Amino acid sequence: MSSDSGEGLVKGGAIVFCAGALATLVTFVPLFLHLTPLPSAAYWLSMLMPLGLLLALTGLLRSARAQRRRANAS
Repeated sequence: MSSDSGEGLVKGGAIVFCAGALATLVTFVPLFLHLTPLPSAAYWLSMLMPLGLLLALTGLLRSARAQRRRANAS
């Protein structure tokens, strides 16, 4: 596995994390403005935030391991 796959995971994780952060903001705004709360499916979209963090950390670890392997091979 190359560090490119880890880099892709980091970028994908960042995108998923941002989508989850946006969903979190959208779901909490009606609560602060005393509007009708959104359906529970909107709250489940907020779970994209930790998923994105997990993807990015996995990509970071994959890249670090690939870099260590290349350093040990030379």
